[in-house]
Amino acid sequence: MDTSPPLAFVVDDEPAMLDIVTFALETQGFIYQSFRSAEALWQALRHTIPDLVVLDVMLPGVSGITMCRRIKASTQIPVILLTAKGESADRIAGLEAEADDYMVKPFHPRELALRAQRLVRRAPEQSQVIAAGPFELDPAGDCVCVGTARVLLTPNEFKVLTALVSQPGKSLGFDQLLLAGWRDADRLGGRQMLKTAVYRLRHKLESAVPGAGEHIESVRGTGYRLNV
Repeated sequence: MDTSPPLAFVVDDEPAMLDIVTFALETQGFIYQSFRSAEALWQALRHTIPDLVVLDVMLPGVSGITMCRRIKASTQIPVILLTAKGESADRIAGLEAEADDYMVKPFHPRELALRAQRLVRRAPEQSQVIAAGPFELDPAGDCVCVGTARVLLTPNEFKVLTALVSQPGKSLGFDQLLLAGWRDADRLGGRQMLKTAVYRLRHKLESAVPGAGEHIESVRGTGYRLNV
């Protein structure tokens, strides 16, 4: 299991509010990156996938509601919306944007921290078995079943294989797999690190079930795909 601290992206154009939110998250063991605009957040999401986004609604330029819709259209990252407005219409807009939670300013930092912790913890409890071909990923996040064989994986190997099994037959790029496995597409030496992880993953699968490692195919100059 991955025991690294959860990463939160926090977006607010008010420095004082950023300080309040990030301090609250730190009390629950989060690490964080903070941003002053939705555009800056979106650029960061191209390179790193956080465990949580805490997003102010009233932002200059692109609004928090619009950004929440954009995030939810392409990811399953939990989103907490923050707003100074308490009208029901604004809460409905947040829910329609598929926000996971909604808090009205001023709020108690402890409540925000506990809600954030609940959202991050909820994901593994609600996870479902992901399967393709001979592979069935354990929701616990530490192994894959290949037929009757159970293969233990490192957290990074498990995340890379999850990305491949989730989209069988589709070529996934190096950056996409680095985001899946390490949440960072710009990591120094990342491509070689990914190749090493895939090599070890193939070896583990092949050792458990002859031929299993061959399902992970290299796509020349692009990345990898799962052929099932």
